Amino acid sequence: VQLQASGGGLVQAGDSLRLSCAASGGTLGSYGWFRQAPGKEREFVAAIRRGDGARYYADSVKGRFTISRDAAKNTAYLQMNSLSAEDTAVYFCAGKSGSFIASSARYSTTYDYWGQGTLVTVSS
Repeated sequence: VQLQASGGGLVQAGDSLRLSCAASGGTLGSYGWFRQAPGKEREFVAAIRRGDGARYYADSVKGRFTISRDAAKNTAYLQMNSLSAEDTAVYFCAGKSGSFIASSARYSTTYDYWGQGTLVTVSS
């Protein structure tokens, strides 16, 4: 399975952006988004679980970001609102065919497939 992340770009603080993660070569049910800012470690952003569609968010994005998926398109999305300079990072999407337990949503090892990343730059 290959994942293609897209939708990144340069925006101003307060703007919105929607990232997409398209899967090909197989069907995925659960998705996660992670990000890595310059000089920092990769961190969990959001995840959505196969089956019940439960969603999980990092505290730093809760209330501003929304993860969703379109099963028919085999695609996940990350809607990002009220962006700030602290959101500047390369965003990576990840996926797996099955589900996951809630406590594992934020761990990169939970996911089997990874996209190449898309850069989001927020100017203040």
